[in-house]
Amino acid sequence: MIKKKGLYYPLEDFKKKALVKNKSIYKEAKKSPLKFWEKLAGDVFWRKKWSKVFKHDPPYFKWFLNGKLNFSENCLDRNIETAKNKVALIWEPEPVDERPRYFTYFDLYREVNRFANALKELGIKKGDKVGIYLPMIPEVVIAMLACTRIGAVHSVIFSAYSPQALKVRLQDTQEKLLITADGYYRAGSVIDLKKNADEGIKGTKVKKMVVVKRMGNSIKFNKRNNIWWHDLMSKQDDFCEPRVMDSEDPLFVLYTSGSTGKPKGVVHTCGGYTVQAKFTGKWIFDIKDDDIFWSMSDVGWITGHTYSIYSPLLNGASFVMFEGAPNWPEPDRWCSIIEKYGVTTFYTAPTAIRMFQKYGEDLVKKHDLSSLQILGSVGEPIDKESWLWYFKEVGNKKCPIVDTWWQTETGGILITSLPGVGPFKPSFAGLPFPGVKFDVLNSKGKPCSTEEKGDLVILPPFAPGLLRGVYKNPKRYKKTYWNQYGENTYFTSDIAYKDKNGLIRVVGRSDDMIKVAGHRLSTGEMEDFISKTLLVSECAVVGIPDEIKGEMPVVFVVPSKKLTEKKKEDLKKSVVEQIKKGIGPIAFPKEVYVVSDLPKTRSGKIMRRIMKKLFSGEELGDLSTLANPESVDELKKALK
Repeated sequence: MIKKKGLYYPLEDFKKKALVKNKSIYKEAKKSPLKFWEKLAGDVFWRKKWSKVFKHDPPYFKWFLNGKLNFSENCLDRNIETAKNKVALIWEPEPVDERPRYFTYFDLYREVNRFANALKELGIKKGDKVGIYLPMIPEVVIAMLACTRIGAVHSVIFSAYSPQALKVRLQDTQEKLLITADGYYRAGSVIDLKKNADEGIKGTKVKKMVVVKRMGNSIKFNKRNNIWWHDLMSKQDDFCEPRVMDSEDPLFVLYTSGSTGKPKGVVHTCGGYTVQAKFTGKWIFDIKDDDIFWSMSDVGWITGHTYSIYSPLLNGASFVMFEGAPNWPEPDRWCSIIEKYGVTTFYTAPTAIRMFQKYGEDLVKKHDLSSLQILGSVGEPIDKESWLWYFKEVGNKKCPIVDTWWQTETGGILITSLPGVGPFKPSFAGLPFPGVKFDVLNSKGKPCSTEEKGDLVILPPFAPGLLRGVYKNPKRYKKTYWNQYGENTYFTSDIAYKDKNGLIRVVGRSDDMIKVAGHRLSTGEMEDFISKTLLVSECAVVGIPDEIKGEMPVVFVVPSKKLTEKKKEDLKKSVVEQIKKGIGPIAFPKEVYVVSDLPKTRSGKIMRRIMKKLFSGEELGDLSTLANPESVDELKKALK
């Protein structure tokens, strides 16, 4: 990329080939967002065109009213007309000596049709909820698409969730069918998923369980209500008539996770989600016919739905699905996969990037990563140092980095600069996607000035893929998203600011803000400064109550290498100096703790709320949803 006055722009060769290369697209979309989205919707296959593009009845809204379509038709049927034998899915198993599996669009089409017929045989109808508790194996893609083919509503539960976490979600949606597997690999270990599923369905309405034989490990198998996937599939016809759905019919329910309160079942609908998932992927990742796309996100998260699976299929692309951990059995496994398949687009989280960075650039240089054309970041704001390392060492200074902001609730990416247009700025997400209007508001609901931090909000007509509700909980829907600035303004719960170029930087959650002696401080901004300390690999800042100042920041840092006790004390002093230098004495931390790890979800998100609870004495809740629950014990010892 080319650097001009602190901003980065795509190289001319890249720009010439990009699907979107002119910034006039923003002007066109701003002039009439409804006409803009309507034009994009015209490239989706509809059984019946919509009668009205948008209807707003705050806080509810609808897109493409009375339009009729089927999601699986857009992913599969449409592609086999022109790319029948093109590889759609490349599945890379965790064991390096196990053969990968390849599915052409026609292969995937037939498998989805068979399982759609199997679901019908099991009594599943349009509108029924189907629970999917599967790891990153091809059958999860087939199961999800089969549900969409017959109009069933799928609810994917992250395979690393505990039985209790599974139960809570199944009880809320009241599924009668759960699809799971005997087990799967994770960092060399065999996870007995069936055991967790058996425990998780207790006290739910689940009557039948379809089990995929992935491992062949010994499991309890009740022939009365357990059915092997392969037995069920062996007797099915390979065509199932797709069910015609209304644009506003529910497509899937996906639960957001958190350390407090009951998980929220976010509802996404057929029409708007299809349009948004297709075009955000197509333009943001510049998806072309010969691209190999790899999103590292597990299907249990929204990124796994929209960009690990659905958007590549909607755009007729080839994509990689990896079963295991990116640093197993060697730290450069992720590099090996990029090199092996000639991956052109790589989409991962800042947590993973920092982990790669910790292993060093020499590891990266062992591999040929020249196939890469676009790099992406997702999940949390990326700090400047990690951005620059990713740009230089992985992208060889040529790949645009699309740092993406979005949520489970938005359904797709809504802030990032388009790769063929730019500009890109380290630690800034970028520009709003064309056709979506954002603002940053102060406590009085007025737009903030340039560089002034405030609440990030979305204004009408929002985006077609935005959630339509919280499952069976309209009160929570209104209170969470439409209460702060009125029912015409979607509240993201994120704090952000705009620079003079209109680029948006998200600095953290509104509930991760600290008010020290009346001054509002962002934990995300503090973490960004701390990360510039050479010996810091990861860090997290939380606010704790203080009798005099109201709140005080507490810092947890993970050193980049093992330190002596004296070196730890030196590191603490260095962190304090970095904060004072970057923000000022007002941000002086009450304490700095040096630890070996921070509690994270399986997707890499640092669970700061759990860290705050360690100080308040509150119940920590179910820690089995963490990737590293043992880290909490270390934190407890550090606080004594």
